[in-house]
Order: sequence, then structure tokens, then C-alpha cells
Amino acid sequence: MGLRNAVQLICYPNRLGNNLEDLNTVIEKHLSDAIGGVHILPFFPSNADGGFSPLSHKEVDPAFGDWDDIERISSKYDLCCDLTVNHISDESLEFKDFIQNGYASEYAELFVHVDKYGEITPDDLAKIHIRKEKEPFREVEFANGQKGRVWCTFTEHQVDLNWESPLTHQLMENYIGFLSQRGVKLFRLDAFGYTTKIIGTSCFLVEPDVYRNLDWINGVAHLHGAECLPEVHDHSSYQYAISRRNMHPYGFALPPLLLYSLLDNNSVYLKNWLRMCPRNMVTVLDTHDGICIPDVEGVLPDDKIRALIDNISARSADPILRRSAANIHSVGAIYQLTCTFYDALMQNDDAYIAARAIQFFCPGIPQVYYVGLLAGCNDNDLMEETGELRDINRHYYSLDEVDEAIQQPVVQRLLTLMRFRTQHPAFDGHFELNYSNKSSVSMAWRHGEHYCRLFVDLNFKTANVEYLDPDDFSEKHFQC
Repeated sequence: MGLRNAVQLICYPNRLGNNLEDLNTVIEKHLSDAIGGVHILPFFPSNADGGFSPLSHKEVDPAFGDWDDIERISSKYDLCCDLTVNHISDESLEFKDFIQNGYASEYAELFVHVDKYGEITPDDLAKIHIRKEKEPFREVEFANGQKGRVWCTFTEHQVDLNWESPLTHQLMENYIGFLSQRGVKLFRLDAFGYTTKIIGTSCFLVEPDVYRNLDWINGVAHLHGAECLPEVHDHSSYQYAISRRNMHPYGFALPPLLLYSLLDNNSVYLKNWLRMCPRNMVTVLDTHDGICIPDVEGVLPDDKIRALIDNISARSADPILRRSAANIHSVGAIYQLTCTFYDALMQNDDAYIAARAIQFFCPGIPQVYYVGLLAGCNDNDLMEETGELRDINRHYYSLDEVDEAIQQPVVQRLLTLMRFRTQHPAFDGHFELNYSNKSSVSMAWRHGEHYCRLFVDLNFKTANVEYLDPDDFSEKHFQC
């Protein structure tokens, strides 16, 4: 059975309450009729990067719960989980064996041995797409005192996997099979773009090699009745390429595109994108990462992007920047804006609900991040405490805080929209973009005799839904 075309919740295992049991309590108490799926961010044992440095994908961190907690959720909702395909923790069994036994380890070929490439020139290094302010290599010392170098795209704790090795394929096949048996229906492929290590290139999204890796992973997932959601932030053309390979792309252009549309009262660029965007995408307005800018390049003109950045930066943390490996002190264009979506819209309830209404009527499956669900504001205290800029949008909610936040009028309006999006049968059909002027947008869904239409006036930030009642097909409407 495929994924339901219904709203999905994105959440950490321990930020709506303390653990997976609390998360399930929140879902059953407040969201059971409003969502059809749940994306639980990494719940595996991990030693870095907010869970994205997994020791294994076959264990649940005991601090969060156990497999019974995961299966309790997957038995009722489409479960999405992260498959970290680019790297593994330096605390993993496999890497510790490699350190102990060196190149004689049975796991040695699981990792990228930098020295096998010979000399890597400054020009080579300058081309490599990296995520930190130094070269993506780490020196390791083996138990016998010898040394070597491995590839670490992200932190020193996240050791890249060698996708030229059968061992990596065996490991991923094992993980996919195991997780599918526990109810995972959608694998979010984290950092897949970095799996291509070819000196002389960017080592990021190297075509066609990256698609060979993706197609193989997708094929294994399909054998186990699951689907794939590759995660990448770059030009929107990559999302189109993914959509044509029987995988779900992310609609990452939508968050900055919607912010521009609502702040400038202009629907022209939004409608241009809606005419051509992939119909099988997964849409978000906010995630555990920031509001990413590369995805909207080529969709919004550069001057509109710059104006949007200046607008949002006035009420957010410092933006996250692209880096260059050749000069560790250099910075490139802005990569992510760090701000909750509710704060990005200046806590304007009507604008926020209009944004969600447009998201829910876009083609594809909509996901709602837990902070966005609760109309959360920037958590500057957490960001300052951890030093992680993205933590501004990663608040820890107690169960009492959840109960209180749910009662906010804006959240109640959002829940009404979520229930409509999840339950109305028109969304099992096809998307239509209707005529509207440059300061409004009109979108509809049709499935047989079932029909619903959204009209948003960007000037006044009003969103109205007209629909046919699923039972008697009488005409009804509501203001969001």
C-alpha cells in the first residue's frame, strides 16, 4: 500500500515531550484526525549533529524508547525515517574495528581512504563542495600506531561511506530491510548528494554517478514496499530530476517563494512554479534545518531573493553560509536563513494560515514541522546555549507546553485546515491551478465528483475554501 496523500508531522523523538511515548501521546491526543503520516527525525544512537551521526540504524536510542514505541506509531500512520546514506558515526562498531585493525579490518573498505587518490591539489580542493571551514578529511591513528586519512564531509564524528564498495551496499540493504519490517514506508535519504567522491569535481551531486546510487537505493526500498525521499538543497532542477526517477522530490523552493509572495503581495513567481513543479513532491514550509535559499534560485529573480534575505534577516539569527575549502576563511552566498516560519511572517496569524493553506493545496504530500504546528517563535535562549544557529527553530516542548500551545487560535485554525487536507477525498485526485490576478492565487483539487478550491488574497491575507461535501455533494465553504 502506497503513501496516503495526507498531512505528515515532522518531529524529533524528544521535543514534543521527553521521548517517543510522549510523542505518541501528543499525536493521539491532538492530531489523530489531522495527519496521515509522521516523519520522526533520527531516533538512533548518535554522537553528533542532532542525531545525524548514527552508530547504527538497527537500534533505538534508549533515551527515546524502543522499537515497540516506533511500531506503535507505524501501525497507525505512514512512518518516514532518515536513512543516513553518506556517513556513519566514528563510534560505530564498524569504524572502531577499522581503528583497531587498520586496513586489515573486515570493514576497511566501508570508508573512503583519502590517500588512495594520491596528491589532491589546491585546485582540486577548491572544487570540493564542503560543509565546514576546513578540508573534508580527517587523520586517524590505528592501534598499531600507523596513520591514515578518511573523508568527513560534516563533523569529524561523521565518517563518509565508500559507495564504490560492496560493503556499503550490503550495509544499506540490511538497514532498509530491517527498518521496513518495523513499518517504515518512506526513507528520507539524508546527504545523498555527497556520496560521489571523484577528485577534480565538486564531489557533490556528480552526475550520472549520484543517480546510480539513488536508483540502487530506491530499487532496494521498493523491494521492501517502501519509497524514497532524497534530501538535497540546490538548484530546483535537481528536484525535477529526482521526480522523474520514481522518487519523491522535496518542494524546497516553496518556503522562500511563499515568504516572498506574502511579504510582497505578489503571486506571479509562485504561480509560474506551480505550473511546472513536480506533482509527486513532498512540501514543507519549515524543517529542522533553516529556510534554504539555493532551492529558489532560478525560481525567484536574484534581486527578489536579496530583498527577501534582507527582510527575514532583520528578525532572525545570523544566516548559515556556503563555505569554500580552498580558503577556510572565505564565505559564499547565503545557504540557510535561521528563523521559525511564524516569526518570518512577523507572527501574523492570517499570513501564516494563508501560507499553510497554499502549501496544503500544492501538488504532493504536505509535511508540517512540529514548531510550525504550534506556531512557535524563535528560541534564542536555546540557540545561545548550544551555539547552533538552527536551534532557534528546535524548541523543546514539555507536554504542558504542547497542551497550552495547541489552544492558540492560530493553531486551532491550522488544525482545522490539516483535518480538511487529510480527510477530503478530492486530494486523492489531481491538482488544478485556476486563474487569478497578480495579488492572489486560486488552486483546486478534483477527484471524480469530489472537488475543493482555495482562493487566497495576498493583499488582505485571507484564505477561503469552497468544497463539495463528500457525503451529499452540497456546496460549502469556510474561511481559514
